Amino acid sequence: MKEKNKISIIGAGTIGTAMGNILSENGSGEVLLVSIEESVVRSVNEQHINARYFPGYHLHNGLRATADASQLHGSSVIFLAIPSVSMLDYLGSIRINIPENAVLVNLAKGFGCGESTVVDCLKMNFNNPVCTLKGPSFAKEIINRIPTGFTLGHPGKEFASRVSSLFKGSTIYLDLTDDIQGVEILSILKNIYAIVLGIVDAQFNSPNLRFLILTRAFREMMNIMLYFGGREETLYKYCGYGDFTLTALNDLSRNRTLGLLIGKGFFTEHVSHELVLEGKTAAIIFYEKFTREAPVDKRFPIIGELYKVLTQKYDIAKFVSAVLEMDEP
Repeated sequence: MKEKNKISIIGAGTIGTAMGNILSENGSGEVLLVSIEESVVRSVNEQHINARYFPGYHLHNGLRATADASQLHGSSVIFLAIPSVSMLDYLGSIRINIPENAVLVNLAKGFGCGESTVVDCLKMNFNNPVCTLKGPSFAKEIINRIPTGFTLGHPGKEFASRVSSLFKGSTIYLDLTDDIQGVEILSILKNIYAIVLGIVDAQFNSPNLRFLILTRAFREMMNIMLYFGGREETLYKYCGYGDFTLTALNDLSRNRTLGLLIGKGFFTEHVSHELVLEGKTAAIIFYEKFTREAPVDKRFPIIGELYKVLTQKYDIAKFVSAVLEMDEP
Protein backbone atom coordinates (compact mmCIF):
# COMPACT_ATOMS: atom_id res chain seq x y z
CA MET A 1 0.00 0.00 0.00
CA LYS A 2 1.29 3.47 -0.91
CA GLU A 3 2.13 5.88 1.86
CA LYS A 4 -0.51 8.59 1.86
CA ASN A 5 0.84 12.03 1.07
CA LYS A 6 -0.66 15.44 0.59
CA ILE A 7 0.30 16.51 -2.91
CA SER A 8 -0.41 20.01 -4.14
CA ILE A 9 -0.18 21.33 -7.68
CA ILE A 10 0.01 25.09 -8.11
CA GLY A 11 -1.64 25.81 -11.43
CA ALA A 12 -4.76 24.15 -12.81
CA GLY A 13 -4.08 24.60 -16.51
CA THR A 14 -3.57 21.68 -18.86
CA ILE A 15 -0.38 20.20 -17.43
CA GLY A 16 -1.34 20.82 -13.79
CA THR A 17 -4.76 19.24 -14.23
CA ALA A 18 -3.39 16.27 -16.18
CA MET A 19 -0.71 15.54 -13.59
CA GLY A 20 -3.17 15.99 -10.73
CA ASN A 21 -5.63 13.60 -12.31
CA ILE A 22 -2.98 10.92 -12.89
CA LEU A 23 -1.73 11.19 -9.30
CA SER A 24 -5.26 11.10 -7.91
CA GLU A 25 -6.20 8.05 -10.00
CA ASN A 26 -2.97 6.38 -8.92
CA GLY A 27 -3.88 6.63 -5.25
CA SER A 28 -0.70 8.58 -4.57
CA GLY A 29 -2.34 10.57 -1.79
CA GLU A 30 -4.61 13.55 -1.29
CA VAL A 31 -4.20 15.67 -4.43
CA LEU A 32 -5.07 19.36 -4.50
CA LEU A 33 -5.04 21.80 -7.41
CA VAL A 34 -4.35 25.39 -6.34
CA SER A 35 -5.62 27.93 -8.85
CA ILE A 36 -6.34 31.65 -9.03
CA GLU A 37 -9.18 30.92 -11.49
CA GLU A 38 -12.38 30.69 -9.45
CA SER A 39 -14.37 29.25 -12.36
CA VAL A 40 -11.87 26.39 -12.72
CA VAL A 41 -12.02 25.67 -8.98
CA ARG A 42 -15.83 25.52 -9.07
CA SER A 43 -16.00 23.24 -12.11
CA VAL A 44 -13.42 20.82 -10.65
CA ASN A 45 -15.13 20.62 -7.25
CA GLU A 46 -18.76 20.70 -8.36
CA GLN A 47 -18.74 18.89 -11.70
CA HIS A 48 -15.43 16.97 -11.63
CA ILE A 49 -14.32 18.58 -14.89
CA ASN A 50 -11.98 21.42 -15.76
CA ALA A 51 -14.39 23.31 -17.98
CA ARG A 52 -11.77 25.71 -19.30
CA TYR A 53 -8.88 23.37 -20.12
CA PHE A 54 -10.45 19.89 -20.46
CA PRO A 55 -14.16 20.47 -21.15
CA GLY A 56 -16.15 17.25 -21.06
CA TYR A 57 -13.36 15.17 -19.53
CA HIS A 58 -14.44 13.61 -16.24
CA LEU A 59 -11.74 13.98 -13.60
CA HIS A 60 -11.09 11.56 -10.78
CA ASN A 61 -13.57 12.11 -7.97
CA GLY A 62 -10.77 12.46 -5.44
CA LEU A 63 -9.14 15.41 -7.17
CA ARG A 64 -9.99 18.71 -5.46
CA ALA A 65 -9.27 22.34 -6.27
CA THR A 66 -8.99 25.53 -4.24
CA ALA A 67 -8.20 29.20 -4.64
CA ASP A 68 -7.05 29.36 -1.02
CA ALA A 69 -3.26 29.05 -0.88
CA SER A 70 -3.36 28.40 2.87
CA GLN A 71 -4.48 24.87 1.97
CA LEU A 72 -0.91 24.17 0.88
CA HIS A 73 -0.11 23.54 4.55
CA GLY A 74 0.78 19.91 5.14
CA SER A 75 1.92 19.27 1.56
CA SER A 76 4.92 16.97 1.24
CA VAL A 77 5.38 17.66 -2.48
CA ILE A 78 4.30 20.78 -4.40
CA PHE A 79 4.35 20.70 -8.20
CA LEU A 80 4.74 24.09 -9.87
CA ALA A 81 2.68 24.23 -13.05
CA ILE A 82 2.43 27.96 -13.72
CA PRO A 83 4.33 30.01 -16.34
CA SER A 84 7.96 30.64 -15.51
CA VAL A 85 7.59 34.41 -16.02
CA SER A 86 5.05 34.71 -13.19
CA MET A 87 6.27 31.90 -10.91
CA LEU A 88 8.50 33.84 -8.51
CA ASP A 89 6.06 36.72 -8.03
CA TYR A 90 3.20 34.37 -7.24
CA LEU A 91 5.17 32.12 -4.92
CA GLY A 92 6.52 35.16 -3.13
CA SER A 93 2.99 36.37 -2.49
CA ILE A 94 2.01 33.05 -0.84
CA ARG A 95 5.37 32.25 0.78
CA ILE A 96 3.82 31.98 4.25
CA ASN A 97 1.71 29.03 3.07
CA ILE A 98 4.54 26.90 1.64
CA PRO A 99 5.75 24.27 4.13
CA GLU A 100 9.51 24.53 4.66
CA ASN A 101 10.10 20.80 4.19
CA ALA A 102 7.94 20.40 1.07
CA VAL A 103 9.76 19.36 -2.09
CA LEU A 104 9.13 21.89 -4.87
CA VAL A 105 8.95 20.27 -8.32
CA ASN A 106 9.27 22.63 -11.26
CA LEU A 107 7.21 21.76 -14.34
CA ALA A 108 7.65 25.15 -16.04
CA LYS A 109 10.04 25.64 -18.95
CA GLY A 110 11.82 28.94 -19.33
CA PHE A 111 13.83 31.49 -17.42
CA GLY A 112 12.58 32.37 -13.95
CA CYS A 113 14.27 35.65 -13.05
CA GLY A 114 16.41 37.44 -15.59
CA GLU A 115 18.93 34.99 -17.03
CA SER A 116 18.55 32.34 -14.31
CA THR A 117 16.63 29.09 -14.64
CA VAL A 118 13.48 28.58 -12.60
CA VAL A 119 15.25 26.13 -10.29
CA ASP A 120 18.11 28.57 -9.64
CA CYS A 121 15.58 31.30 -8.87
CA LEU A 122 13.71 29.00 -6.47
CA LYS A 123 16.95 28.10 -4.70
CA MET A 124 17.80 31.78 -4.30
CA ASN A 125 14.42 32.60 -2.80
CA PHE A 126 13.33 29.49 -0.86
CA ASN A 127 15.01 27.02 1.48
CA ASN A 128 12.96 24.08 0.19
CA PRO A 129 14.55 21.18 -1.69
CA VAL A 130 13.90 21.75 -5.41
CA CYS A 131 13.48 19.19 -8.19
CA THR A 132 12.67 19.60 -11.87
CA LEU A 133 10.47 17.34 -14.01
CA LYS A 134 10.77 17.57 -17.79
CA GLY A 135 10.08 15.31 -20.74
CA PRO A 136 8.20 14.74 -24.03
CA SER A 137 4.73 15.31 -22.68
CA PHE A 138 1.58 16.76 -24.19
CA ALA A 139 -0.99 17.22 -21.41
CA LYS A 140 -3.84 15.81 -23.50
CA GLU A 141 -1.99 12.52 -23.83
CA ILE A 142 -1.10 12.41 -20.13
CA ILE A 143 -4.71 12.83 -19.05
CA ASN A 144 -5.75 10.11 -21.52
CA ARG A 145 -3.32 7.72 -19.79
CA ILE A 146 -0.88 7.42 -22.69
CA PRO A 147 2.48 6.21 -21.29
CA THR A 148 4.69 9.28 -20.94
CA GLY A 149 8.33 9.74 -19.94
CA PHE A 150 9.80 12.45 -17.70
CA THR A 151 13.27 13.11 -16.37
CA LEU A 152 13.36 13.92 -12.67
CA GLY A 153 16.28 16.19 -11.85
CA HIS A 154 16.86 15.98 -8.11
CA PRO A 155 19.26 17.25 -5.40
CA GLY A 156 19.60 13.87 -3.66
CA LYS A 157 18.26 10.32 -3.46
CA GLU A 158 15.90 11.08 -0.57
CA PHE A 159 14.05 13.68 -2.62
CA ALA A 160 14.16 11.61 -5.79
CA SER A 161 12.51 8.77 -3.90
CA ARG A 162 9.85 11.01 -2.40
CA VAL A 163 8.77 12.28 -5.81
CA SER A 164 9.25 9.16 -7.93
CA SER A 165 7.24 6.99 -5.51
CA LEU A 166 4.16 9.07 -6.32
CA PHE A 167 4.17 7.79 -9.90
CA LYS A 168 4.85 4.12 -9.20
CA GLY A 169 2.18 2.07 -10.97
CA SER A 170 0.95 5.01 -13.09
CA THR A 171 1.38 5.74 -16.80
CA ILE A 172 4.19 8.19 -15.99
CA TYR A 173 7.67 6.70 -16.37
CA LEU A 174 10.70 8.46 -14.89
CA ASP A 175 14.41 8.44 -15.44
CA LEU A 176 16.54 10.17 -12.82
CA THR A 177 19.55 12.45 -12.69
CA ASP A 178 21.18 14.83 -10.27
CA ASP A 179 22.14 17.05 -13.23
CA ILE A 180 19.39 19.58 -12.49
CA GLN A 181 21.18 22.28 -14.48
CA GLY A 182 21.31 20.12 -17.60
CA VAL A 183 17.60 19.25 -17.34
CA GLU A 184 16.60 22.90 -16.91
CA ILE A 185 18.78 24.22 -19.74
CA LEU A 186 17.60 21.53 -22.18
CA SER A 187 13.96 22.34 -21.40
CA ILE A 188 14.63 25.93 -22.47
CA LEU A 189 16.75 25.14 -25.52
CA LYS A 190 14.32 22.66 -27.07
CA ASN A 191 11.79 25.48 -27.58
CA ILE A 192 14.36 27.61 -29.40
CA TYR A 193 15.34 24.90 -31.85
CA ALA A 194 11.71 23.88 -32.38
CA ILE A 195 11.23 27.33 -33.92
CA VAL A 196 14.18 26.64 -36.24
CA LEU A 197 12.74 23.29 -37.36
CA GLY A 198 9.38 24.95 -37.96
CA ILE A 199 10.99 27.50 -40.27
CA VAL A 200 12.82 24.78 -42.20
CA ASP A 201 9.73 22.60 -42.61
CA ALA A 202 7.56 25.55 -43.67
CA GLN A 203 9.92 26.29 -46.52
CA PHE A 204 10.94 22.83 -47.71
CA ASN A 205 9.11 19.95 -46.00
CA SER A 206 12.06 17.74 -46.93
CA PRO A 207 12.98 14.73 -44.74
CA ASN A 208 16.64 14.95 -45.79
CA LEU A 209 16.92 18.63 -44.91
CA ARG A 210 14.80 18.28 -41.76
CA PHE A 211 17.11 15.73 -40.21
CA LEU A 212 20.25 17.50 -41.37
CA ILE A 213 19.14 20.62 -39.47
CA LEU A 214 17.82 18.51 -36.58
CA THR A 215 21.25 16.93 -36.15
CA ARG A 216 23.04 20.27 -36.24
CA ALA A 217 20.53 21.74 -33.79
CA PHE A 218 20.98 18.81 -31.41
CA ARG A 219 24.76 19.28 -31.47
CA GLU A 220 24.40 22.99 -30.79
CA MET A 221 22.04 22.25 -27.90
CA MET A 222 24.66 19.93 -26.45
CA ASN A 223 27.37 22.57 -26.70
CA ILE A 224 25.22 25.18 -24.97
CA MET A 225 24.18 22.77 -22.24
CA LEU A 226 27.82 21.86 -21.58
CA TYR A 227 28.67 25.58 -21.52
CA PHE A 228 26.20 26.00 -18.65
CA GLY A 229 27.60 23.05 -16.72
CA GLY A 230 25.19 20.30 -17.72
CA ARG A 231 26.40 16.78 -18.48
CA GLU A 232 26.38 15.15 -21.92
CA GLU A 233 24.60 12.03 -20.63
CA THR A 234 21.54 14.15 -19.80
CA LEU A 235 20.95 14.67 -23.53
CA TYR A 236 19.92 11.03 -23.84
CA LYS A 237 17.31 11.10 -21.12
CA TYR A 238 13.64 11.92 -21.67
CA CYS A 239 14.32 15.63 -21.08
CA GLY A 240 16.89 15.73 -23.88
CA TYR A 241 16.49 13.90 -27.17
CA GLY A 242 12.89 12.92 -26.41
CA ASP A 243 11.57 16.34 -25.42
CA PHE A 244 13.48 18.11 -28.18
CA THR A 245 12.22 15.90 -31.00
CA LEU A 246 8.64 15.95 -29.70
CA THR A 247 8.68 19.76 -29.61
CA ALA A 248 10.56 20.25 -32.87
CA LEU A 249 8.66 17.76 -35.05
CA ASN A 250 5.07 17.74 -33.78
CA ASP A 251 2.57 20.35 -34.95
CA LEU A 252 0.93 20.43 -31.51
CA SER A 253 4.05 22.28 -30.35
CA ARG A 254 3.44 26.02 -30.00
CA ASN A 255 7.07 26.93 -30.65
CA ARG A 256 7.25 24.78 -33.78
CA THR A 257 4.02 26.47 -34.90
CA LEU A 258 5.68 29.86 -34.43
CA GLY A 259 8.49 28.63 -36.68
CA LEU A 260 5.99 27.51 -39.30
CA LEU A 261 4.39 30.98 -39.24
CA ILE A 262 7.78 32.63 -39.61
CA GLY A 263 8.79 30.30 -42.43
CA LYS A 264 5.59 31.08 -44.35
CA GLY A 265 6.16 34.82 -43.98
CA PHE A 266 3.44 35.53 -41.41
CA PHE A 267 5.78 36.84 -38.70
CA THR A 268 4.89 40.53 -38.50
CA GLU A 269 5.74 43.00 -35.75
CA HIS A 270 2.18 42.57 -34.44
CA VAL A 271 2.53 38.79 -34.30
CA SER A 272 5.90 39.20 -32.59
CA HIS A 273 4.34 41.19 -29.75
CA GLU A 274 1.26 38.99 -29.44
CA LEU A 275 3.09 35.63 -29.34
CA VAL A 276 5.13 35.69 -26.15
CA LEU A 277 6.37 32.13 -26.46
CA GLU A 278 9.13 30.49 -24.45
CA GLY A 279 11.40 29.83 -27.42
CA LYS A 280 11.32 33.37 -28.75
CA THR A 281 12.07 34.92 -25.37
CA ALA A 282 14.78 32.36 -24.57
CA ALA A 283 16.58 32.81 -27.91
CA ILE A 284 16.91 36.53 -27.26
CA ILE A 285 18.08 36.04 -23.66
CA PHE A 286 20.66 33.41 -24.63
CA TYR A 287 22.02 35.45 -27.55
CA GLU A 288 22.37 38.63 -25.54
CA LYS A 289 24.04 36.77 -22.67
CA PHE A 290 26.51 35.07 -24.99
CA THR A 291 27.28 38.31 -26.85
CA ARG A 292 28.46 39.96 -23.65
CA GLU A 293 31.00 37.17 -23.14
CA ALA A 294 32.28 36.33 -26.64
CA PRO A 295 31.11 36.39 -30.28
CA VAL A 296 28.07 34.14 -30.64
CA ASP A 297 27.93 33.38 -34.33
CA LYS A 298 31.06 31.20 -34.40
CA ARG A 299 30.18 29.16 -31.31
CA PHE A 300 26.39 28.85 -31.63
CA PRO A 301 25.59 29.86 -35.22
CA ILE A 302 21.99 28.62 -35.43
CA ILE A 303 20.84 30.58 -32.41
CA GLY A 304 22.72 33.59 -33.80
CA GLU A 305 20.81 33.41 -37.07
CA LEU A 306 17.47 32.92 -35.30
CA TYR A 307 18.16 36.01 -33.21
CA LYS A 308 18.40 38.04 -36.42
CA VAL A 309 15.05 36.63 -37.56
CA LEU A 310 13.35 37.57 -34.30
CA THR A 311 14.83 41.05 -33.86
CA GLN A 312 15.74 42.48 -37.27
CA LYS A 313 14.34 42.97 -40.75
CA TYR A 314 15.18 39.64 -42.30
CA ASP A 315 14.55 37.94 -45.64
CA ILE A 316 13.24 34.63 -44.31
CA ALA A 317 13.74 32.97 -47.71
CA LYS A 318 17.49 33.11 -47.02
CA PHE A 319 17.33 31.49 -43.57
CA VAL A 320 17.96 27.88 -44.58
CA SER A 321 20.80 28.71 -46.97
CA ALA A 322 22.38 30.87 -44.25
CA VAL A 323 22.25 27.97 -41.79
CA LEU A 324 23.63 25.49 -44.33
CA GLU A 325 26.57 27.74 -45.14
CA MET A 326 27.62 28.01 -41.48
CA ASP A 327 30.83 26.44 -40.35
CA GLU A 328 30.00 24.13 -37.47
CA PRO A 329 32.06 24.68 -34.30
